[in-house]
Amino acid sequence: MTLVQDINEAVAVLKRGGVILYPTDTVWGIGCDATNSRAVRRVFEIKRRADSKALITLVADIADIGRFTSVDPQTALKLTEETGRPTTVVYPGARGLAPELLAEDGSVGIRLTREEVSANLCREFGRPLVSTSANISGEPPAAVFSEISQEILDAVDYVMEARRDDCSRSLPSRIVKVNPDGEITVIRP
Repeated sequence: MTLVQDINEAVAVLKRGGVILYPTDTVWGIGCDATNSRAVRRVFEIKRRADSKALITLVADIADIGRFTSVDPQTALKLTEETGRPTTVVYPGARGLAPELLAEDGSVGIRLTREEVSANLCREFGRPLVSTSANISGEPPAAVFSEISQEILDAVDYVMEARRDDCSRSLPSRIVKVNPDGEITVIRP
């Protein structure tokens, strides 16, 4: 299967409200339409994760950050380019996303992905994607495809073929938060 076919299959599942397993710019992820509450709740169920713990959202274009938060995209660009490591930024004033993704204060964690598969997937889908590590809550994240449990593989609607043989080990993203006063707090270095 070509990458284009793989992405098209994944997008078809996402459009039906399904959940996919896909490679990201960090670790393998469980994903769904970040605007679909039912799909987001299903991701929480698959991970056996408390719904009080917010999930990260992936976008491929800087303009999407301005579409889904109250933050100016140029400010967002500065925050995401400060480090060579993938960085998730917790932005205030989330909008247009499933409420299950938001923290109690209305903020949302968004990462601008530059990795080929996840970026193309976001662009073809046309909406932000949930991106949470492909593991049961409390277990180590799956850095490579072979580390994903059968339970996770069986629970999703589509498993992408892209990068299954990639054995490079990535770390989870750095996480920073934009506070209401504009100051930045590092949550995960």
